[in-house]
Amino acid sequence: MKKFNIRKVLDGLKEVSSSTPSVQVGPQENHLIQETLQSEHFQLCKTVRHGFPYQPSSMAFDPVQKILAIGTQSGALRLFGRPGVECYCQHESGAAVIQLQFLINEGALVSALADDSVHLWNLRQKRPAILHSLKFNRERITFCHLPFQSKWLYIGTERGNIHIVNVESFMLSGYVIMWNKAIELSSKAHPGPVVHISDNPMDEGKLIIGFESGIVVLWDLKSKKADYRYTYDEAIHSVAWHHEGKQFICSHSDGTLTIWNIRGQGKPIQTITPHGTLCPRSCRGADFRNSVAVKTSSTTEDPFIILSGGLSYDTVGRRPCLTVMHGKSTAVLEMDYPIVDFLTLCETPYPNDFQEPYAVVVLLEKDLVVIDLAQNGYPIFENPYPLTIHESPVTCCEYFADCPVDLIPALYSVGSRQKRQGYSKKEWPISGGNWGQGTQNGTDFIIMLQVLYKLKTAKVFDRNRSKEDKGSNEVSDEDPFAIQIMAWCPESRMLCVAGVSANIIIYRFSKLEVTTEVVQLLEVRMQYELNDIESPDGGGGGGEQTSALPTPGASPQTSGPPSHPSTSSNNSDGGNMPCLKVRSTPLKQSPGYQVDLVVQLVWVSGEPPQQITSLALNSSYGLVVFGNSNGLAVVDYVQKTVVLNLGTVELYGSNDPYQRQPRSPRKTRQPSGGNKPKVIRRRKDELKKPLNFLCLCDINEGSATSEDRCKSPTSGNVFHWGKYSNRENVILRCVFVKRDVLFFPAKMSRKLSLPTELKPDLDHRDNSFSRSRSSSVTSIDKEAREAISSFHFCETFARKGDSILTPCLFVGTSLGTVLVLALTLPPAGEQRQLQPVIISPTGMLVRLKGSILRMAILDSTGSQLSPAYEAWYEPNITADGEEREKVRKRRPVSVSPSTSQDFNESQYAVVCSEKQAKVISLPSQICIYKHSITETSFILRADVVQMSQGMCVACFCANGHIMTLSLPGLRPLMDVNYLPLTDMRIARTFCFTNLGQAMYLCSPTEIQRITYSQDTCENLQEMLGELFTPVETPEAPNRGFFKGLFGGGAQSLDREELFGELAAGKASRSLAQHIPGPGGIEGMKGAASGVVGELARARIALDERGQKLGELEERTAAMMASADSFSKHAHEMMLKCKDKKWYQF
Repeated sequence: MKKFNIRKVLDGLKEVSSSTPSVQVGPQENHLIQETLQSEHFQLCKTVRHGFPYQPSSMAFDPVQKILAIGTQSGALRLFGRPGVECYCQHESGAAVIQLQFLINEGALVSALADDSVHLWNLRQKRPAILHSLKFNRERITFCHLPFQSKWLYIGTERGNIHIVNVESFMLSGYVIMWNKAIELSSKAHPGPVVHISDNPMDEGKLIIGFESGIVVLWDLKSKKADYRYTYDEAIHSVAWHHEGKQFICSHSDGTLTIWNIRGQGKPIQTITPHGTLCPRSCRGADFRNSVAVKTSSTTEDPFIILSGGLSYDTVGRRPCLTVMHGKSTAVLEMDYPIVDFLTLCETPYPNDFQEPYAVVVLLEKDLVVIDLAQNGYPIFENPYPLTIHESPVTCCEYFADCPVDLIPALYSVGSRQKRQGYSKKEWPISGGNWGQGTQNGTDFIIMLQVLYKLKTAKVFDRNRSKEDKGSNEVSDEDPFAIQIMAWCPESRMLCVAGVSANIIIYRFSKLEVTTEVVQLLEVRMQYELNDIESPDGGGGGGEQTSALPTPGASPQTSGPPSHPSTSSNNSDGGNMPCLKVRSTPLKQSPGYQVDLVVQLVWVSGEPPQQITSLALNSSYGLVVFGNSNGLAVVDYVQKTVVLNLGTVELYGSNDPYQRQPRSPRKTRQPSGGNKPKVIRRRKDELKKPLNFLCLCDINEGSATSEDRCKSPTSGNVFHWGKYSNRENVILRCVFVKRDVLFFPAKMSRKLSLPTELKPDLDHRDNSFSRSRSSSVTSIDKEAREAISSFHFCETFARKGDSILTPCLFVGTSLGTVLVLALTLPPAGEQRQLQPVIISPTGMLVRLKGSILRMAILDSTGSQLSPAYEAWYEPNITADGEEREKVRKRRPVSVSPSTSQDFNESQYAVVCSEKQAKVISLPSQICIYKHSITETSFILRADVVQMSQGMCVACFCANGHIMTLSLPGLRPLMDVNYLPLTDMRIARTFCFTNLGQAMYLCSPTEIQRITYSQDTCENLQEMLGELFTPVETPEAPNRGFFKGLFGGGAQSLDREELFGELAAGKASRSLAQHIPGPGGIEGMKGAASGVVGELARARIALDERGQKLGELEERTAAMMASADSFSKHAHEMMLKCKDKKWYQF
């Protein structure tokens, strides 16, 4: 007798409960496919972030490097150079960035945060890092100022004091300007926080300090006292100097501008009210916070006065206009969003020279605008950055890699016609940095994003709905035009979009403009109910269990469109009402994506249609399939008809694994007054009959003829007219990333939610995303409302033991079942237009725990078999059928005959659900590998992706883990706790694609791209662009002979002598704490890419030194020539005067 070993039992239980190893449940076939992917091929890291910075708060510009920096309220930094040069940084504290200051042409940036900390960023490396940090303990920071070519930073505080920091060592100086000494007896009260600091352009020893209360002080740094004080009754928001240093201008809270002479203390020499009369004191929002600039030009005497705000608004800080005053002209430029900040771009970085302004950068709450000041009318520059993906909130994203080579030019050609006119003809002024140089395994990886094409689907529908129609839109409380799911075929350029109002729009791509007289419409009635109904004969005992038969949506269309939808006898309830109405006037469609067919789900028995939960498209078959919690429908968009429409239970036939229990009938709701609906019913024993014919009816049933039983409830053509809409919500984005295309559909509503039928428990978890689903489903409601969760078109073995490949449709449900439908397609050509498509359910393939997320087919070598597709052709040409058929080609499915003959297993089906993954061998339908991915959480997104070394399954889990599994062995290759899911936006936008790339919406306006490929991570440093490039600093303005002779030029100041430790002493240690950052010299060396980077930096330093030596040599030669000339003139003068007597002079 075998000895019992309890230890082995415990080890076995441990292995079963663990989710790490895969379980091989079938015959050992791993010798058939040699897996090449290993764990060392995977590494997770962020690559680049695209889009507009979310909630911007500050901005700065380097006029020499031409780099723009934007800070946000979440502590993020976005740096922009030329198109394709972008960088994202994040402060660890997450505090709002209140101000940014560039060390001009030095490759450094100072950021001041709302948590009273100041940081120095090193921009001379591809990934900027913090060199030093200074945290104030006793005072709050309100304003910072860093003079050009100075290493001393002025910091104003809420108490009214000014501290000085050395930016090289980031240590405080002992020199402090106290508020009480600055104002002395000029005010009896505290002047308030410091709102402005700047030095006189012509005298670095004079510092102007603006306090919030309206007091401005001109401080002498050398004598450590105030020279002049200027007082105004209204609060100050900003101050700007004239370049000559004799006047300055202040903006006030009452909407006025005051101009002051530095030597006149009494009253301002001029008071300007740009927008009419003075605002009353109760007026809120008429202010100029950080919003006035005075710039001069050598070509005109009149300066530019640029300001934002000044208008009377109810909300403080809302300034949706920019005013440009130049001489006697005043231009008010209205903005789409409130202005956060603006900067004037000038030709010179020296504040004491003519500024020569050429552009204004305006940072709005949701946009970035650059205005050309050199052209009449002040046109804006065309923004090359992809900052407008959020024109309406994004609802879902799809990421396509390795698209056809002709697709990008086609989208660009039609998208270029959508661009608005009137842009400035000059080049984009923010042009700093260099593109990265790097390739990976022959695949270019360019960190660039460009909007190619925009599509508005709302114009297909009637926007002006009546009050009665508005009541029928109970499917969703979101915007009725919002996009929920997309399906796209890059090869055929067919696009299918499903909206929250239970509508599907099918688009074809055309390069020609057409006018559609009638938008073709199919109305589909989808409902499946299990009701407890008494027996008709009224006999004792329980009533017979019957079901309401789900009816097909529409029959093949006839040639002539009637003026109104035709209905049959079973819609006498008046519930044949769509949620949205298609426009009833001709629709002009521009080149690009044009509406081919609209499919709408309508009310049934007083119940609104359920939202669409899954969608798939196959251009080779000419079919679109969609599903919801009631069932699925297959639409033939070639013949414009519904091929199949049935409930989920009907798919099982006699193999239904669930014992469906009757449900109590729901109370019928009538969208409009009508009679009680008639319901076609089937007996309980007839529910399990297999359905192998086109029309869903029982040919042995009742008295009605088979023709009537097969007739659609909305038979005949159903057309609606539509007219062009100017609706502004953009609902599709096609974005170019080298050869990748990104789609960004969006909606107007700000509410973000997942399809409720797919994730029924999410709304009850308080956004915690923790859920467990039992393998044995016991909920009656879940059984009866089994939703369709995914589809996959393929050419495979439809039945167990088949030897011939046939077109199939795999259907995945929310209860973890995969069902197979066999497709019988008519021959190509004219027969395809006439003969119907036959769909036959063949039964269940496999069952898994959790809802089915992804399905794929592998061939005998382990390569993925992509669905067949049809090559694109121009749909609007009038060509013969033979010529068109030459273009319409189907992609052949590669099957190895030798492998199929030797092992009788030629394909593998990969199925991934919320909990586990399985690999099934076909046609034997034996599960050869199974892997439990998670037990405590669930998968949100899963994709079968192609890496450079082979195929794998990539999963994103609700607990934040990103995992990859090998194929077909399902070995765990990577498991990284990357991003704990705290936002529904991430759940609905996360997606994987080939070559180890993924993306998601990290904020309402930003896309974060990541990579899980080791090769990409290793080469990422070389692929990223460079922010800092060696550029020579422009020469200082010439002082002129007389200014140099009489001292009228700019006065320099030795700040080291004033603020150094020897003269000013040490600052209090308790005032601020110095924190060294990770981006010092050692950090730069570690982040550099080896010896090449060191040599490049040494070469750059050598070039800079050579340039400086050359400049010094030229200046020395010029001085020597000047000295020789002066010597000659002096000698000539001496010779003339040598022999003259005193009386001869």
